[in-house]
Amino acid sequence: MSVRWPLTLPHLPTAWHRFSVRRTLLTLALPIMLVMVSIESALTWKTGLQAANAAYDRSLLGAIKAIDSNVSTDTGLSVELPYRLLEFFELTASGQVFFRVSTDDGLVEIGNAGLPLPAKGLALGVPQFIDAEYFGEPVRVGALSRELDPERPGRRLVIQVAESTTSRNEFSRGLLLQAIARDALTIVVVMATLALVIGWALQPLERLRREVEARSEDDLSPVDETQVPADAAPLVAAINHHLQRQRELIEGRRRFVDDASHQLRTPLATLSTLVGYALREQNPARVSEALAALKSQIEDTVRRTNQMLALARADTAEVQMEPLALNALAERCARESWPAARAAGVDLGLEPSPVPVTVLGHAGQLREALLNLLDNSLRYVQPGGQVTVQVFADAEGACVRVVDDGPGIPAAERPRAGERFFRGSNVEQPGSGLGLAIVRAVMQRHHGRLEISAAQLSPDGGERGTAVSLRLPVQAAGH
Repeated sequence: MSVRWPLTLPHLPTAWHRFSVRRTLLTLALPIMLVMVSIESALTWKTGLQAANAAYDRSLLGAIKAIDSNVSTDTGLSVELPYRLLEFFELTASGQVFFRVSTDDGLVEIGNAGLPLPAKGLALGVPQFIDAEYFGEPVRVGALSRELDPERPGRRLVIQVAESTTSRNEFSRGLLLQAIARDALTIVVVMATLALVIGWALQPLERLRREVEARSEDDLSPVDETQVPADAAPLVAAINHHLQRQRELIEGRRRFVDDASHQLRTPLATLSTLVGYALREQNPARVSEALAALKSQIEDTVRRTNQMLALARADTAEVQMEPLALNALAERCARESWPAARAAGVDLGLEPSPVPVTVLGHAGQLREALLNLLDNSLRYVQPGGQVTVQVFADAEGACVRVVDDGPGIPAAERPRAGERFFRGSNVEQPGSGLGLAIVRAVMQRHHGRLEISAAQLSPDGGERGTAVSLRLPVQAAGH
């Protein structure tokens, strides 16, 4: 049977965290200090009572010995009381004083009858002190037992003196009040000091608040982590990480606008010119030519727009990583590219890895990157050429490589491959120069890298073709 607890205890810290740090710490510290003061007061009362008993018990023992020195057993049991001593003892005790001298069998008794004896009995010559009640009044009783007649052992004499506990309690109460006053002063001083120290410790955060409030709305520069306490540094680091992501998002949007204006201005002007030409032309054949050119220009514009959107997504979109099998990804992209390969007269092949290769990645973005590589190769390889997709894993990690025997990229220009709108000097086919930029952006989001090299050496010793590799970290087994 399950039991549901009705209280929402997990929400309690959230309510506390709505308070200021100073108020929270002071509110939590005060009960703890009060509990400690209560414990310390109880210990002080116990210690004071023990000290009072030790001091006053010595006085009781002195009175017992004074009475014992005045006991006579020559003609029976008699006591000559030291009245001045008892009067002084009463003044010291601030209450009544009782005494009793008796034999251990109780047949002879002098003084206040019925004074209680220790429950465990008395040992010869060993004084004992107990707390008891005598006619409803709390008293402290001291008792001593000795031989009644040393020459005839066997009978004992018991001497008892009792006093009211008023003086003892007042003494202990005075110590307790002093301790409470001292502790109360300590609490006030500690709480005031704690409030001042917390205020001083929070000054860097207050200064940080003023600095952030004083910033302009477009200032997304990092916050200085060295000027805040170590406990707040992780929070500032998280804020800086968020600011960096915002900067990247804004920069990505700005680049997209710049790219759109750069890439679409000329095609749109061309489209407008072609439409105007088709509207003015009377010859059906020339109108048909204009419409064909218009269709081609629209397809190119659509392709450029799709590439810019893909680049914007690769730069800024959230990436949800999941395990991906590279063999399956490469086969899917190769199948999607086979119709274009047949139309271009290019032999498109796939060389999967003999063992499964799994990476953590975003299927949509990696598919976009690989399709862009295949599109580039199919566009620039001559009819009858070859394009091969290879999947393997080595010491450097997982790799998907697209190899072609096209014109390649000159060695001096390879470091720039992947820049926006960059196109090789030996390329004659039309294009936007965004394909490799999309691939590089996807690799950056996947903590991988883009590698470009020549596919092979030509017979004359020169380089021929292009090999573009997508390097990715391999997912460990069991993760």
